[in-house]
Amino acid sequence: MTCPSDWPEPIVRVQTLSETESQLIPTRYVKPLLERPSFNKGDQGNSNIPLIDLFDLTNGDARAKKAIMDKISIACREWGFFQVVNHGMSSHLVDEAREVWREFFHQPMELKQEYANTPKTYEGYGSRLGIQKGAILDWSDYYFLNYLPSTLKDHNKWPSQPPLLRNVTEEYSNEIVRLGKVLLKVFSINLGLQEDYLQDAFGGDDIGACLRVNFYPKCPQPDLTLGLSSHSDPGGMTFLLPDEHVSGLQVRKGGEWITVKPARHAIIVNIGDQIQVLTNAIYKSVEHRVVVNPDKERVSLAYFINPKSDILIKPATELVTSNAPALYPPMTFDEYRLFIRTKGPQGKSQVESLKSSR
Repeated sequence: MTCPSDWPEPIVRVQTLSETESQLIPTRYVKPLLERPSFNKGDQGNSNIPLIDLFDLTNGDARAKKAIMDKISIACREWGFFQVVNHGMSSHLVDEAREVWREFFHQPMELKQEYANTPKTYEGYGSRLGIQKGAILDWSDYYFLNYLPSTLKDHNKWPSQPPLLRNVTEEYSNEIVRLGKVLLKVFSINLGLQEDYLQDAFGGDDIGACLRVNFYPKCPQPDLTLGLSSHSDPGGMTFLLPDEHVSGLQVRKGGEWITVKPARHAIIVNIGDQIQVLTNAIYKSVEHRVVVNPDKERVSLAYFINPKSDILIKPATELVTSNAPALYPPMTFDEYRLFIRTKGPQGKSQVESLKSSR
């Protein structure tokens, strides 16, 4: 099965809907009652995902380094989400990456439409995930591009305006891939594996890396819809550059939705389904969603570090025992991600269905 070359219905840009200043959202965006956000419960007071300072990981002595690795291990096992500071990226680059993409979404519509995407590859300017006709849609637009493998990277598919966008995105992408290698090594060591195990399982230097820039326009009825429906990320791991001034990301923890409060210039890291499979569910991907705001737009950059598309992903032999048998059958990432590309975000139903089939 492959994705079709066109969408099942005409695409409507959510930014255009927002700019009409109507007080009602179209019914296509109204979620079922049980899926709607509950703003009086979603904040959970002072609850937040773990915040980890990575400075000692590269600059500290052995004891300090071990302490940081232990914090990462606990965050992976208990949360599947954490945010990092002192990650090696300059604050200028972090801010510039977010703001240059904000500028893109405020370009004239005819310029953005030149990059309109299709479900064949999702590359370009888009406004929906999934190809089910009549599906209830999310209140967001996005831009999707490939960075790795280099054979898929095509700067001509990246916006030419604003003028700095391509260079800034290239520099930011390079830094995210560097950070990904650092954390994959930490994860491997923490799991008792060879330090290069997860990097090699992803394909060594021949991994996948792609960016989805999310634009969540202001919404007149934020209690009825979502910017992005509940899902776990199908890939390996995700690095999110959030909008520091407008919260929106919520993480499911113990049956409650925790609103993430980003630290200044932090990068949010979360475990994807592929690492759940590779670790035989020692590390688990976590459901998350995005709520929208009635007064403010929100921009975020989600960078997905993924296994090479045609490599078989299965639980690490070292993590499979008689007491912990393999929970998942081998499957390529290409096969796996077809689910979300055809059906859209649907909680953790895909990875859980694989487990239950064993």
